[in-house]
Amino acid sequence: MSDPVSPRPSVAIAYHSGYGHTAVLAEAVRRGAAEAGADVVFVAVDTITDEQWQRLDDADAIIFGSPTYMGGASAGFHTFAEATSSRFVEGRWQDKLAAGFTNSASKSGDKSNTLAFFAAFSAQHRMLWVSLGLKPGWNSSTATEHDLNRLGYWGGAAAQTPMDGGTDTVHAADIATAEHLGARVTRQAALVAAGRAALAATV
Repeated sequence: MSDPVSPRPSVAIAYHSGYGHTAVLAEAVRRGAAEAGADVVFVAVDTITDEQWQRLDDADAIIFGSPTYMGGASAGFHTFAEATSSRFVEGRWQDKLAAGFTNSASKSGDKSNTLAFFAAFSAQHRMLWVSLGLKPGWNSSTATEHDLNRLGYWGGAAAQTPMDGGTDTVHAADIATAEHLGARVTRQAALVAAGRAALAATV
């Protein structure tokens, strides 16, 4: 019997960006996913169309992104999340992979709350959460702010940009960390797709 052919994974990036900083990260996630071999679906959730809803339904993985405002995900993202209630009831996203990224002006900024919300939201949809998969950077005397995961987050990709800075102030290390997340989710989605194809071939 020949080996099953693994399909190219479809990875969707569903994000809200208030001032453009999170959009920079979303583009980095997209770039990482595409370079790792994904068919990428890019969705700004505050302007989502019926066609894009269907693309989310068809994706192998969805990576959620939002700025962290007042200790949590933005209102724009919450509006999108609440609009998925019919999908929750129908289980349309069950067993898809999920991951997340966020940005705030402070180095902490309670970004963990936003990532935890993404994880809980994904769990309610019966999705499978993919962590960042990086050791913390910038935490020793020999480390620098240019390390991947310089802010030391585990659950997803986190970035910090000055509250009075433009989109050009998104830190290069945070952009690289977001690229890593996109690539990691793509690799995991490919493994899952290959496993499912192998199981189907034995039936």
